[in-house]
Amino acid sequence: MRLENKIVLVTASTKGIGYETVKKCAKEGATVYMAARNMSLAKEKTDEFYSKGFNVKFVYNDADNEASFRDMITTVIENEGRIDVLINNFGTSDPQKDLDLAHTDTDTFISTISKNLRSVFIASQEAAKHMAKSGGGSIINISSVGGIVPDISQIGYGTSKAAINYLTKLIAVQEAKNNIRCNAILPGMTATEAVKNKLTDNFKDLFIKHIPLGRMGLPEEIANAAVFLASDESAYTTGQILTISGGFGLATPVYSDLVGKADKR
Repeated sequence: MRLENKIVLVTASTKGIGYETVKKCAKEGATVYMAARNMSLAKEKTDEFYSKGFNVKFVYNDADNEASFRDMITTVIENEGRIDVLINNFGTSDPQKDLDLAHTDTDTFISTISKNLRSVFIASQEAAKHMAKSGGGSIINISSVGGIVPDISQIGYGTSKAAINYLTKLIAVQEAKNNIRCNAILPGMTATEAVKNKLTDNFKDLFIKHIPLGRMGLPEEIANAAVFLASDESAYTTGQILTISGGFGLATPVYSDLVGKADKR
């Protein structure tokens, strides 16, 4: 029970990585707040957790409303008296509009960066204020390998994630005096329902050829890292950018052409 008695909040957590993170944290003994906009779906999920004996609660968060990020932290503080772990999982992009430099309009670029950055900044700013009063805490930002490996598309998304990586280090340095740690997790291609349903099989097969471990990651594998960074096991870990991508981005650019040819065992 690595998170016993800890109060954890996870944003965008009714599906995918966020949902698996809620599940893992709850199994480790935490009281977990599932922050989301879809109240009916969140109630369905929290009822499911409750039936299994896990302490998972709902808190409303509308990612399009800046004040909502402060309000969700306030709600947790009013209910529990403190917040120990904040996991900033929210992130957005419009692949139909967020393209390359030549074809992305200014509004899409600025909007994508603004939404992704403010979700981390506002929630972290508010949470850190309360963590400082209660002796410290852990802030975990779910970023993306796209923040360190440039892509041929999604220029706004990649830029926002690169900024979140740097913001993670800034928070770590500036809040260390309050015993507040801040780390980022950078998933690679992860087998969420969104990825399964929105990407073609041809694209997924092409992408996987560039992953040395030869497969997509699983949402629960990202959640495992979040639990570690939320727990006291990582008490001396801060400012780290942890890439969980199966080795994507490590190899030579011609990796997919060469793999299998050099090893004849």
